[in-house]
This record gives sequence, C-alpha cells and structure tokens, in this order.
Amino acid sequence: MQELVQKFDVRIIEFFRRREVTISRIAIFVVYFWFGLLKLIGMSPATPLVQILFEKTINFMPFGTFYTLFSFLEVVIGVFFLVRGLERIAIVLLGFHLATTILPLFFMPQLTWQVFLVPTLEGQYIIKNILIIACAVVVGSRITPKSSVN
Repeated sequence: MQELVQKFDVRIIEFFRRREVTISRIAIFVVYFWFGLLKLIGMSPATPLVQILFEKTINFMPFGTFYTLFSFLEVVIGVFFLVRGLERIAIVLLGFHLATTILPLFFMPQLTWQVFLVPTLEGQYIIKNILIIACAVVVGSRITPKSSVN
C-alpha cells in the first residue's frame, strides 16, 4: 500500500510540475477576462466600489471613460497571459492593475473592513489577489531572460 501511495505521490507531483505554468496562465486569464468582460457589459458587482474609489482618487476624466478603459485593461491582461511572448507585458500591466485594486483597503476602510483584520466581502475580494500574484510569479519564473546587449 505504501508503494502505491508513493507512486501516486510521484505522479501527481510530476503532473503539477508539467502543468503549473499552463494552469496559472489559464487561471489568470479566466479571472481577468471574465471580470473585465462583466465590467464592459455593465454587469459587474464591483462597479460601485470602483466608482467610489475613482471619485476619491483619480477623478480627472469622466467615470464612464475610465471604467471602459479599466475594464478593457482587465480583458487585455487576461488575453496577454495566454499568449506566449506577451508575459512580460502582462505582468507589468498586472502590477499596475493590482496596485490600483488594493487601494480600497486604505482609502475605503468602511467598505473593506468590518474590524481590524476582519475583511468584508469586498475586502476579501481584494485580498484574494495574493493568489493572482502567486500565479503571475509562477508564469514569470519561466520566462526566458533577455540577452544583454553589449
């Protein structure tokens, strides 16, 4: 029995190692494409949160314009994670996007925290982005470094 468990253990670990980047790419694609598309078609439950944050921070263009661009950016990030060769761009865009999406934790604590260290549903939605960062690290760790030009 122990030998059977050990063989299964080896096989599952080998499977994970062969698929980690592909699964990470697909996971990021699904989240970003889906949520971005929901924003583009006006069906995202995150719209009020984005609008309040927009009013507290950016507010230098019409919200509709910003929201459309922001939504499209999410779709693009998702697609770029699927396309080999666009990972670097996807990771840079992801960094920008995540830097903005974490802001409600600081600028809107009444909406993101029940009490210290107890997030609301919105706060949990934001904090889970740590998983997206982890997937991006997996993808980024397999990018071939560019040769230095002398």
